[in-house]
Amino acid sequence: MEEKKNSKDCSCHQNKSFKLVIALVLILALSGVAVISILRDRIVNPIQNQVSVNGQGRVSYEPNIANITIGVQVDKVEQPEEALGTLNGKVNKIIASLNVLGVDSKDIKNQNYSLYPFYDYVEGVNKMTGYNANQQIVVKVYDVDKSFNKVNQIISEATKAGANQIIGVNFESSEIEKIKQDARLLAIKDAKNKAQSLSESVGVSLGDIVGWWENVTNPYPYYDYSYGGMGGGGNPSVNSGSYEVLVDVSINYKIEKSK
Repeated sequence: MEEKKNSKDCSCHQNKSFKLVIALVLILALSGVAVISILRDRIVNPIQNQVSVNGQGRVSYEPNIANITIGVQVDKVEQPEEALGTLNGKVNKIIASLNVLGVDSKDIKNQNYSLYPFYDYVEGVNKMTGYNANQQIVVKVYDVDKSFNKVNQIISEATKAGANQIIGVNFESSEIEKIKQDARLLAIKDAKNKAQSLSESVGVSLGDIVGWWENVTNPYPYYDYSYGGMGGGGNPSVNSGSYEVLVDVSINYKIEKSK
């Protein structure tokens, strides 16, 4: 009995030792693979001598297109169909007045159309007292750089026709892609000039371009006109001003050799 017990203990000890040896072998093998991988990367993919040079290009422009968002709000109308009827009548009148000014119907787009119940808090209870309706349209106006008074005139006529919300006016340029390209070329030229000057100063030769990066900042002008109740009594005065596209580039050059 004693003999069997000792034999069993011995066998367990041998199994543990065998597992420990296997674990050590695996750890060594994995370490070897990692070392070989590191050496291979250093030999096969040596770090390239490179330099990154930044450049910047700016192009100013005046927008030639304006987008005016106009709204009509109808409040606390007893019946929903009456609220929509009043809303539709006001909006149609506004569109007609814009057509008279020369705005094409295809340049007037609907942005929002809604109808919802209105509740008053009466004696501690929310009570529905009518319906509200709202519609917003976006009017696209061209050639505002030649005659900016168009924007002010449209706002004025729309409010006289029944608009009680001017949500906002934003501006854009139909030539924005060309403007971006011009700014990009200026940024590249700036980076190349800097690279040439730096290479001459430190005494190295520039090789091929091996990479580049760019970032375009184009702050679209926007005027917030979000107020209601104009009632045709005000004379709007909105000017677009001048804006710019800013392009930042970073160009990576390979360093060929010392001069």
